[in-house]
Parts: sequence; structure tokens; C-alpha cells
Amino acid sequence: MTGSIPHKIEELASYLYGEDEARRFVERLANILEREAPRKEMLRGLEDAKLRSRLSERDCLLITYADSLGRRDLGKSNHPLPPLRVLREFLDERGRGLFSHVHVLPFFPSSSDDGFSVVDYRSVESGHGDWADMRELGRGFRLVFDLVMNHSSAHNAWFEGFLRGDVGFDHWYLTRPEDYDSSPVVRPRTSPLLTDFRKADGESLRVWTTFSADQVDLNFGNPEVLLEFLSIILFYISIGAGTLRLDAIAYLWKEDGTSCINHPKTHAVVKLLRGFLDYLDLGTMILTETNVPHDQNVAYFGSGDEAHLVYNFALPPLVLHAAVSGDAGPLGRWAEKLERPPAGCHFLNFLASHDGIGLTPASGLVDEAAFAETLARVVAKGGRIAYKSGPAGTTPYELNSSYLSAVAPEGSASVQSRARAFLTTQAVMLSFDGVPAIYIHSWLGSGNWIEGMERLGYNRAINREKLEAEVLEAELDEEGSLRNLVNTGIDRLLRYRKLRAAFAPGVPQEILPAEGPLFALLRGPDAAGRRVLCVSNFSDSQRLFAFDNPLARGELCVPAFGTVWREYERGSLISELAI
Repeated sequence: MTGSIPHKIEELASYLYGEDEARRFVERLANILEREAPRKEMLRGLEDAKLRSRLSERDCLLITYADSLGRRDLGKSNHPLPPLRVLREFLDERGRGLFSHVHVLPFFPSSSDDGFSVVDYRSVESGHGDWADMRELGRGFRLVFDLVMNHSSAHNAWFEGFLRGDVGFDHWYLTRPEDYDSSPVVRPRTSPLLTDFRKADGESLRVWTTFSADQVDLNFGNPEVLLEFLSIILFYISIGAGTLRLDAIAYLWKEDGTSCINHPKTHAVVKLLRGFLDYLDLGTMILTETNVPHDQNVAYFGSGDEAHLVYNFALPPLVLHAAVSGDAGPLGRWAEKLERPPAGCHFLNFLASHDGIGLTPASGLVDEAAFAETLARVVAKGGRIAYKSGPAGTTPYELNSSYLSAVAPEGSASVQSRARAFLTTQAVMLSFDGVPAIYIHSWLGSGNWIEGMERLGYNRAINREKLEAEVLEAELDEEGSLRNLVNTGIDRLLRYRKLRAAFAPGVPQEILPAEGPLFALLRGPDAAGRRVLCVSNFSDSQRLFAFDNPLARGELCVPAFGTVWREYERGSLISELAI
């Protein structure tokens, strides 16, 4: 990082706030950078920080809560150990060499929404551990932190200052009058958009709350709010964050009379963040979380000047439909038309996360009646459907289920069949061009946590079970158990993948003609001229895949609920993995 703040940042600030305010913005940003100078020196000292940011076939991201795993001190105290320490020890033993990145979901003090109602952006929830635990985790894995910008907790000191009328916080949050017309606003909830609060002087306010009454939306029309988050970014990088996940970023900028989603000024804020990180030149990446239709989602790549990584949100519902219905056609047709991201940008390919399976990105890609049948079959196995509100009324938004429970056959199906059906979905995701991401409960073979969902009272809990490490380890080591079969299967896929450069982000991908339950793609050639053929079967009987391509001609027998990966060099088969 050298020289003055780039003119591009001032230009974007001018678009957001006007020329006069943009000059003040740049001056304030320069002051923040000067104030953070000792921290910047520490950042420069991070060993091979920029080298570690380069993405390859060896990269895979693990998504987890800080407290997904628990363990008690078996010594004198028998007290619970800090979950971040438990997570690090577990990953050191079982995840080393498999995962390069760990996305630790919001671990800050929070008042609701499993961490996404942030009370203090610069602290670790005391029950999870401390910054030393986070730094220790970062020594073995590149860290992904959430930057929850759209809203804060209603118990955040900023909002409390806003309600008190403290100087400096009076324009930090958004209010609207009693008769405000919110009908154009698109949001992923059916709860009221405005929530009543009372100021310290007794004045009643109606505050914008996109997600819940406890999550109050910040006003990015106030440049001081954006400057505060730029300061927070510096702090997170100093802890070891290599990627910043912009949570719910699509809803950031509000303008009356518009849908208040994907606003041009939201994209300008993302461009400004990208310009700031490029200026720091530490290899820090941006990942945008925009669970919207595919064309809107990929717009967050910009022209290669916004996000480095964008979630491939259409992939989870399309793979789900293929697995449940046995029809891989919609998945294949979509994948065949999938455009490659701009140079230096990549999809983050995933199937499950802490949230549910987004349904909006599949809009227009699957026959509505067939997709409705798929959803009904998942609901029959314990899943739930969440809804959103918008100008068109209330529509399905999200399917809440463990991915394993959603796609694995039930009834008379054997444990082996259930594991294989699930592993087939994971193999498809891992074969796609981009960077793969696996949710911890997928890696550990977890099913629906119905008890937790009913006890906690919200649908998303179905896929957020807290596990005791000792019990989990015994189940993972029990040969032939569902957890064991899933976990060892994913490990085999990852270990094979990481040794083949044809799987590197940016290496060409070709979708091959296939019918019915078969999905096939070809990765490569890599720099050595090698290619990998990946064929998956979403049916309960073996199928033949006929291929006639630059590799060879012939037929491949793909087992029921199975996947075959074959590596070729100059048309000769040199390795194979069958799941």
C-alpha cells in the first residue's frame, strides 16, 4: 500500500454523496488509515499473505459456526472449553489438508439470528473464545469473516446512541413516517418493514427493519457509516481475515419508490470496498451474499471490479431437484449456458449453508409443477418452506432442511444408498468451475435437527445443530455409519480433487450431453494437457454414459446414486475415482 488514496475511491464517494462530501470522505479515510498505522505494519508482516490468497485446485472452504462443536475440560473443572478452540483442534486433526479456508459465521456478541444481529463488531462473543483463539485458527486456515453491513442489532451501542439523540449518531439509521408506502420494497421476510421504537425524549420513531424487529437497518446515505465499516475492515484484516463476506448486501441502499434491492448505489458501495482492498494490496477478497435470481446475483462481479467471489446460488436448488426427481435435465441445461465470470473472479460453489436452500435463484430454470413436487417431497421428510414479501405478494423463498435429509432416499433405503445419494450431490458441486464450499453439517453427515427447530422456534435451526465433539468423533469413527460413510466419502473426493490441476478455478469446463438422471462435465485441459471426466447418476439403478469427445469413445457404467471421475492424458486413462 503506497501513495495517496486512489482517485477511483473519491469518484465513487462523489457518486454516493456529492463532490463536497466526497472530499471530506477521502480526508476522513486518510485519517483512519493514519490512525490504524501500527495495525497496517502488522498486516504487512503477515507471512505470504498475498501468496495464500491465490486460488487453486487445492482450495476448499468450510462453513461453520464458532460453536458448532462443544467439548468439556476433562480435567478438574469439567467446564465447557471455548468452542473456537474445540473447532481448531478438531480441524487440525480431521480437516488439515482438506480445507484451505474456514468461514466462521458471525462470532460477535449478538442479540438474535444466530449471530447476525451484531451488538459489537469489534468483539468476540465471550462464550465462543477470544481474538487469540481466532488468530490461532488463522495460523492453519485462511479465515473468512462476515461483514454484516445492512443492519445492526437494536441493542448495538450505535442504535442506543441514535435513540438517545447523541451527536454523531442522529443519522445512522433509517426512519419513515406512519403512512409510508412500502409496497414497492422487495425483502426476504413477511414481517412488517417498519418497527416502532421510542427515543429517550419520548418521540416515537418507525425504523426500517428489513429482516426482523431486532435488526435495524443502517443508513449508508450517511458517509460516516461507510467510514466506520472501512475502519472495521482494517481491524478484521489485522486479525487474519483473508475474505470478507458481505452479508445481505443486495438490500443495502434504500431509495423511496424503488424496490430497494440491487440499487445502483449498492453496487457502487461494493466497488468502493473493492477499490479500498485493492489499495491495501494484501490479497483480501470480497464474497457477496445475494440470494436473488441468477442474473441479478452475477451482476455483483461487476466488470471484475466488485466481488472476487459470488455464491453460485442457482446450484443448490438445481442439484436438489436432480437428486429428488431423478431428472438432471434442468441442471445440465442451466450449466451449459452458465457464463464464465470476469477474469480474476470466480463462483463460490456450494449446496448447503447455515441458511436454507434458496428457491428464488431457480426461478425460470425448472418446470414449476415439477419443482413444486420436489419441494413437497422434501417437506414430507421434515423440511419447511419460508416465504418472502414483495410487490407480487407472498412467494416461497427458502427451503429449510439439512441437505442430506433433503436429497437422500428414505423408507427402505439402506444407509449405503443414503450416503451415496448425498455424496453424488457433493461430487457434482466439487466438479464445477470455481471454488468449492462445504457446510460443516454436510461434511459431518448431519440430518434434520427437528428437535432443535421445534425447541428454538425457527425453521433455520433445522440445519444448525450443536454437536458434542466426543459423541461426534465416535460416530465418525463407527465404520459403516451414515456419518462415517458421508465424511470419508467427502474426504476422498477432496483429496482426489486437490491433486488435479484440471479442477483449478478458471480451467475450462464443458457440459457433456446426457439424459435423464445423468449429469456429465469435462474439466480441462490443464497446463499439462490433462482432463477430468465427471459423471454422476441421480437414479437408484446403474446407467450407461456414452461419450464421444477428445478423450475417447466408449461407454461408462455409473453405479446407482454414484459418481465416477476419470482423469485422461492424451486420450489415455491415468486415474479414476468412483463413489
